[in-house]
Amino acid sequence: MSFSERSLRRNFCRPGAGCLQGIVNKVFAGAGRAIVSALVTVVSLLFLSTSGRGSDSWLMDRGDLAATGAIEQTLPDELEELWRFEAGDAVEGSAIVVNQSVIVATVDGKLHSISLQNGQSEWKQETEAGFLASPTSDSKMVVIGDLDGIVRAFDVTSGELLWSHETDGEINAGAALVDDLVLVTSQDGSLYGLDRKSGERRWTYTTGDQIRCRPTVVGGRTFLGGCDGSLHSVSVVDGTKAAEPMPLDGPTGSTPAVVGAMAVLPTHGGSVLAFDWEAGKQLWSYSDPERGQEYRTSAAMTKDIVVVASQNRQVVAIDPKDGHALWSTPLRRRSDSSPVIAGDDVWVAATDGRLYRLGLVDGKEKWQYEIKGGFLASPAIAQGRLIVATDAGTVICFGGKEPAKS
Repeated sequence: MSFSERSLRRNFCRPGAGCLQGIVNKVFAGAGRAIVSALVTVVSLLFLSTSGRGSDSWLMDRGDLAATGAIEQTLPDELEELWRFEAGDAVEGSAIVVNQSVIVATVDGKLHSISLQNGQSEWKQETEAGFLASPTSDSKMVVIGDLDGIVRAFDVTSGELLWSHETDGEINAGAALVDDLVLVTSQDGSLYGLDRKSGERRWTYTTGDQIRCRPTVVGGRTFLGGCDGSLHSVSVVDGTKAAEPMPLDGPTGSTPAVVGAMAVLPTHGGSVLAFDWEAGKQLWSYSDPERGQEYRTSAAMTKDIVVVASQNRQVVAIDPKDGHALWSTPLRRRSDSSPVIAGDDVWVAATDGRLYRLGLVDGKEKWQYEIKGGFLASPAIAQGRLIVATDAGTVICFGGKEPAKS
């Protein structure tokens, strides 16, 4: 399958706290299920308020299990290109940063581990099928699914294959590592719960259509937006339905972003929808008041702001309290890459090869950098550096400018 064919298929319809579930269940083995569930929710939300949002790592697509695409760290005002690495083919999934390594996957089936410090190759694995998904790591192993539907786990230090598991459909999104499970979605319409050590299947949750998003995990549940036009809520423990699916205005391939009890999900129907996942109800809906458009990317979200990029070459900030637009910034070309919030900034990578730094408060452009090729992969930010990869296979690392030598 060629790169253009893969892109067409991807555009057609278009990975904390879960580990607490097992602990609470063991401690309160004699308690009622409702009490245990409530405790898990409260403790998980407190845990997720900081989990995955530090400055040392970016272990999965969207940065944390809640898929917020946001960290508290603001990058230095003056950035420069520190190194480049040629991966050999297009990179569509976000890079991740684990320990002192950057890990990226290409559409021709190569998984690279690169030194964060100097951009030199550390190890490489090759598979027969390509990768559209982003890798996911827990600092010990790297998990990724391919276009043949095979999920593999590799040792993060050596690249040694640890296990593999075959699903029944193409895998387009990263996995979530929760407690002793690996959660991964497939185009066969299923969410798989795999044993973290062996890769053996523990349970399967099936929807009515393809799933192209990464599982979002909060409060002992995983949330899925699907091509069936529903937001699903599934128990991490056993893969059963945790609540009735909530209807969307159309299919989606976006990953739900969750802060507190609010889940935000853009759709192909042209809306950004917010739900109270605890109450099981929709809170608000935002759509472009001037021109209908679809959303193929995921939202970046904090408790104070939601940022989305549309197919109409607009980056829009939305007030999570009521869903009204705070600001809108036009781009020269559309962004097929999900935005990332880092402290006071929003980072957006566009299809024309421009990387934008916008002010979070007002959306005003602070900086841009043009690179040959375009972006499908979202930026990754950790240890004061930003890493992004192009559809030509070039991985670029930016960091603060070094002081001039006397």
